Amino acid sequence: MSEQKAKYMIHATIKADGTIQRKDVVGAIFGQTEGLLGEELQLRKLQRTGRIGHVDVELNSNKGKVSGEIRLPSSLDQVSTAVVGAALETIERIGPCKATIKIARIENIHSVKRDTVIDRAKDLLLGIVNEGSNDSKSILDEVRSVLTLGTETNIAGMTCGPNAKDSEALIIVEGRNDVRNLLKFGIKNAIATMGANVKDELVELAKKKSNVTAFCDGDRGGKLLLMELSGALGKSLTHIAMAPESREVEHLEGKVVTKCLNQKETATKAIARIKAQLEADDDGGKSKPAASNGSREVPDNIREWSAHMADLKKNYGILILNDGTPSEPIAASKLEKFAEEIEGAKCLIVNSKINARMVEIAELGAIPSVLGSASGAGKSDSVETYAMSDLE
Repeated sequence: MSEQKAKYMIHATIKADGTIQRKDVVGAIFGQTEGLLGEELQLRKLQRTGRIGHVDVELNSNKGKVSGEIRLPSSLDQVSTAVVGAALETIERIGPCKATIKIARIENIHSVKRDTVIDRAKDLLLGIVNEGSNDSKSILDEVRSVLTLGTETNIAGMTCGPNAKDSEALIIVEGRNDVRNLLKFGIKNAIATMGANVKDELVELAKKKSNVTAFCDGDRGGKLLLMELSGALGKSLTHIAMAPESREVEHLEGKVVTKCLNQKETATKAIARIKAQLEADDDGGKSKPAASNGSREVPDNIREWSAHMADLKKNYGILILNDGTPSEPIAASKLEKFAEEIEGAKCLIVNSKINARMVEIAELGAIPSVLGSASGAGKSDSVETYAMSDLE
């Protein structure tokens, strides 16, 4: 029986004190429930007649113990399906190992499909409604940009916003287009270095400010400019904000600009970290050995939270909230919106390889760490990434 024909899906978790395989679990389900439920609910017979579907088992092994998930589709009625689910919990051993099976939930597949249809229909409807308003919005943005760009000025040939001279806070960016982009979002105290060489006039201006933030591109050029600013401004430079990896300040959206500035670090801390990164890049990474199983230091809280991985379906994720509790599991396709709505999350846990998209979601949600089932291509200066193999 395919999942499309099933009415219900039995979701169960499994834990075993020892090494077991999928075939051991399936064998225990059919073998140890035989004769328990009576002739009408013999699982082998129900599977042959298509009333019970294929038993799907996913297992993860860690330090000699196994945990995972069992999924069993059913086209039986509600009562019979509940009885079958309860029977699974009577299994206490799998092969030679002590085991525990718990029913997490019994899902009404038709209800889930209806909810999916409703959610998708809402998205499509909003797309239709918003499509008509996008044109007028872009027109307003174009007109507004003329007004904001008209407020730009300069100091000693350096393009800046109208408040750069008199404001107590100053934001230093690289070029004219960076200043213009910040003006679009109402940030009027930015000034551009207009090149790698820091002018004396900028040094003097920074000395008069109580708060000076360098807002640099998220590439090697941005990091090099930051080192130049640090050397020229000294203690006048108080904070550092970086654009997301490989992105430039002039192309950032308003919400990303706001997040980057809200996540700014003290200058001494950020400069030390970025200087070490540049030195590692220059020597080909020789000064920082590559992480391998058992060689990477993993914080205790990451090890503690890793236990939640066993409860996640593939390509699902959860957030560890500010109080240390996990959120509800959510599909990877909906993680970005979910992460942005929840403030103060400590970790994003995903049952998939860590890719650049997952790291970007963490950056947008100001989430400091990501734990994935396997390592991947995702990297960031502001987000620490860990794979399950790092915990071994």
